[in-house]
Amino acid sequence: MLKAYLHKKKIEAGLDEAGRGCLAGPVYAGAVILPQKFKNDLLNDSKKLSEKQRYALREIIEKEAIAWGVGVVTEKEIDKINILNASFLAMHRAVEQLKIAPEHLLIDGNRFKPYKDTPHDCVIKGDGKFLSIAAASILAKTYRDDHMLKLHKEYDQYDWNKNKGYPTKAHRAAIQVHGSTKYHRQSFKLLADDKQWKLFGEE
Repeated sequence: MLKAYLHKKKIEAGLDEAGRGCLAGPVYAGAVILPQKFKNDLLNDSKKLSEKQRYALREIIEKEAIAWGVGVVTEKEIDKINILNASFLAMHRAVEQLKIAPEHLLIDGNRFKPYKDTPHDCVIKGDGKFLSIAAASILAKTYRDDHMLKLHKEYDQYDWNKNKGYPTKAHRAAIQVHGSTKYHRQSFKLLADDKQWKLFGEE
């Protein structure tokens, strides 16, 4: 059973990101403040849920949350500041979308760049421990998936409707055949071998 909060007397927001390990597309982050008495037996780490369950839960979260927000950092920004900093920035942008200022932040993972003067705690595998982080993971995952489905219509040869930009064998094979797109993270190792040079036109 996931916990409702870490600090009972504070307005607490859970934060999580999606797409950190992808080769293409932005990184997304969710921030959610839930009512302290919020309960949902299905809500859990988004990776443990089906796509249908995630989208059903997104409707519930957006309807019942005290506040929620989604932050996005583009591929170009990721290439400039690296994926770790991009993940932090996406979380900051998600917090900025909240209509109520949180008094404490619960972060999924073991690292975070402080947001202004707001206290925070990092929780390893927090999306499987706290409801607010799980809710944030649902928003980050589903909104990113929506975006990748749109990009798939533009570049269907990469199967982003299935892999959502993650480095599957099929995705890497498509990169090897077709090269990279403007949506690929050029700072990432797009191919698993020394053929990466082909993507950048180097001799």
